[in-house]
Amino acid sequence: MKYPLKHITFLFVFFACLSFTANAQKGWINLFNGKDLKDWNIKIAKHDYKENYANTFRVEDGLITVSYDGYTEFDQQYGHIFYKKPFSYYLLKVTYRFIGEQAKGGEGWATRNSGAMLHCQDPATIGKNQNFPISVEAQILGGDGEHERHTSNVCTPGTLIDYKGKLFTPHCLDSKSKTYAGDQWVTAEFLVLGDSVIKHIIDNEVVLEYTKPQIGGEGVTNFDPKVKVDGTPLTSGYISLQSESHPIQFKTVKLFDLAPYAKDKAKLDQVVEKILKN
Repeated sequence: MKYPLKHITFLFVFFACLSFTANAQKGWINLFNGKDLKDWNIKIAKHDYKENYANTFRVEDGLITVSYDGYTEFDQQYGHIFYKKPFSYYLLKVTYRFIGEQAKGGEGWATRNSGAMLHCQDPATIGKNQNFPISVEAQILGGDGEHERHTSNVCTPGTLIDYKGKLFTPHCLDSKSKTYAGDQWVTAEFLVLGDSVIKHIIDNEVVLEYTKPQIGGEGVTNFDPKVKVDGTPLTSGYISLQSESHPIQFKTVKLFDLAPYAKDKAKLDQVVEKILKN
């Protein structure tokens, strides 16, 4: 049976789209396997690399759980759990919720406060008493029931960014997201394209966009000066999840590696559009 050319063309495009969507779905990497933390490394301030002090980071009921039930006092023991390898171009997706009460001794600003750290320094180079990794922090905030608290903000421990074409030197910049109060699950996406642009996305809306991340500025203490070379563009780095004194859980931590498309902007834009829609 012969089909009209227009039908053949339609079928070709239809199946090509199905193939592209399937490949886009296959491109996701589950950084968290839902069972254990074998692909992650831990660094907590005031403790040695890979020491999981007081079992801060654990898996409970298939969720990455950040807990302080083993602490007598938080004492600025900021912690981070790092995925085992660095990335440069990617879309990161995390689904999180805050739970319980803040640890004793946690700072007021750290209530319902955590983060996904982007372009982090190698965790093996973080000093024992260093407070935060040199990184760009995609800050996660939960509502406190009283105040407006945007989530998916940006903070800059040991880094600088450009915002609206100008160097941004304050430590944090709010997004335009709404406030997510209570213990509800929230999904945040972070599109990171080397040192060109980073976009924070909530509910399919870009709530914050900035460019040219680089090493510089303040916010990090007790660092190795050989690592903190101000002015160095941040083209790649590790990804970490934060412990800042308020319990939090993550049920999804996955990443679409966009590095294979980095040299073809048209293809990169096409892939990004597809995966954001799916």
